[in-house]
Order: sequence, then structure tokens, then C-alpha cells
Amino acid sequence: MRGKRTERLIRIASRMLLRPSRQISLTDTASGFGVSKTLISDDVEIISCALSSEGVGSIATDRGRTGGAYFIPSPSEEQRASKLHELSALLSVPERLLPGELVYYTDILFEPNWASFLGFTMASIFADKGPTVVMTSEVKGIPVGFFTAYALGAPLAVCRFRNRPSDGPAVGVHFPTGNGDVRTMYLGTRLLDRTSRVLIVDDFMRGGSTAYGMLLMAREFGADVVGVGIFISSVEPKKKALTDYRPLLELSVNQGVPHLSVPGE
Repeated sequence: MRGKRTERLIRIASRMLLRPSRQISLTDTASGFGVSKTLISDDVEIISCALSSEGVGSIATDRGRTGGAYFIPSPSEEQRASKLHELSALLSVPERLLPGELVYYTDILFEPNWASFLGFTMASIFADKGPTVVMTSEVKGIPVGFFTAYALGAPLAVCRFRNRPSDGPAVGVHFPTGNGDVRTMYLGTRLLDRTSRVLIVDDFMRGGSTAYGMLLMAREFGADVVGVGIFISSVEPKKKALTDYRPLLELSVNQGVPHLSVPGE
């Protein structure tokens, strides 16, 4: 009996972990394993306590006859702080400073372990806003945007700076840049509608023009923007194209050395 329950716990946990924020039916799960729904509910509670103890998230349950359960990825405060400090130390070295007081972080974004942590952290910050679509821009915004969308169980809408025939019909939006130029970004017409609740995610913000362009894009569709999350925000310039955003790290440069810090510390 113990072996059977251990296997069942592992299989239920794997289903939830592989499909975060996607509900599974407790009734169907109980039927599939040939046990009572009450026993499955007890299993889910055991799994939820274990995941919470590990600091990776928890399981939410919808009560009722047709109720279900789903895994909500959410790194604990301790894990989040520890990983962000590790990341800031990794990036705060002279070798990573680029011309224009930029910092090299491409290797971080395209490392799945880091990208998934950043995406899951971003998702946990904005989950209570109820986003139904995650929007980002090509190219470096895609890894964090993708894992954020995966954690939220939502689709990813990618704004592009060149319209491709393979993308189908698209909406184009013009937006100003910090140096006075005007750029254009495009988004497929099938990716958003008036019912969309959009979470904007971007990899880097200096003046905020790209994030502002995505904000204009969402408004063009009549969608509601519920939040703006940024991986790294530059301290300078202080005046940004938009003011309501949440960075995971802030960048400043002192005597040729980049310094990354966790906001508020």
C-alpha cells in the first residue's frame, strides 16, 4: 500500500510541476487511480506542504464538485534573495562592462537554469494581477518572457522590430526612443484582443522606450496592462518613459565597474 501511494504522490506531483498554473481535475485524478477524491485531496495537501518546505511554490485548490488543483511556482523569499545576490555578484565585474555603460548578460538569459529562475520569480511577483498573456520583445526578452509565461500558464506574445510574412497579419506601432528617433514594432493580430490582461516583461531598461512601445502596442489592441517586469533596470537616466515597473536588479556604473544590486537594499 505504501509503495502504491508513494508512486501516486510522485505521479500527481509530476503532472503539476510539468504544467504549472494549469488545473488538473481531482475527480478525474481519483477515478484514474481508482481511489476516493478525499484521498487524492490528502495527497495534494502532502505535495503542497513538501513543495512549500522546499521553497519552490505551493498548490492551490478550487473546492467544489468540479474543483481541481494547480501548482503555483513561487521561489521563497530566502531563495529569491540568495539567487539574486549570487547573480548580482556574477554580473558586477569589470569584464562584463560594455561600451555605453551596458553590461553583458546574454549568457545568463540563455542559460535555462537562470532563465527559469528569473521567469518563475517574475511570475510570482505578478501572479496576483491575473495576467492572461505575457508580452516581450525580441530577442533577449524572449527567454525570461517564455519562462514567465510558462509559470503563469499563459501564452507569450513577442513584439518584433521587423514584420515577417510568416507571422501573418500584424499591427505596427511607432514609439519614440531616448535619442529622439522613432522606431516601429509589430505584433501579430491573433496574439491579443480586448479581453487580454497583459504582463509586459523585458530584459533591460535604460530609458524605457521599448517597454513603453509594448505598452502602446497593448493599448492599440484595447488590452489591459496589469504590470511591467524588468530583469535589469539602469539607474541612469533617472527619468524613464514609464514609471510603473518592477526591476529584479538595478545597474549602476562606478569607475568602469558595473554594479548590480537588488532594489530596496
